[in-house]
Amino acid sequence: MRKLTHLELLSRQDTQPKRRLPFCVVLNNVRSLYNVGSIFRTADGVGLEKIWLCGITGYPPESKISKTALGAEKEVPWEYVASSKACVSRLRAQGYQVVFLEQMEGSASYQDFIPKSPVCLVLGNELWGVGEGLLPHGDVAIEITMAGLKNSLNVTVAFGIIAYHIRNQMVASAAWQAKSCS
Repeated sequence: MRKLTHLELLSRQDTQPKRRLPFCVVLNNVRSLYNVGSIFRTADGVGLEKIWLCGITGYPPESKISKTALGAEKEVPWEYVASSKACVSRLRAQGYQVVFLEQMEGSASYQDFIPKSPVCLVLGNELWGVGEGLLPHGDVAIEITMAGLKNSLNVTVAFGIIAYHIRNQMVASAAWQAKSCS
């Protein structure tokens, strides 16, 4: 066993199909530019179609975003919209299932969540979570069960867990649909 070289990794990436999933994320007042950059990088790895940056969330070009995004901010489509509520309402009207990553009454474990494409995942502020004004505009809330002293994970870590869960569910569903059609 050996690690792949950087050139081998680049070559492998060039042979992979570049496809975006019908899956976007809304950053609702995420305050840390480093968190925004990290979310861009994960979004690129997952194959998200778009990042919506709302409220006080910073946006490119910004050196702190670039430091953690490592170029992903140039690859993943993004748009700044001042109002998270207007953004989420517009996506919902376009048929997106609006999913809050939030601990709230009635939220389900992310492990039990099966997305309905297209999906819009909403991430809230690092301190107070998803804004109260958005809650009437969501379809479902999911959460990550915590077993320790702390009641939440860093927004970028939580996003990585949920984004790959949704991606895996969507890819498995697409593979199943392709087999059933042939």
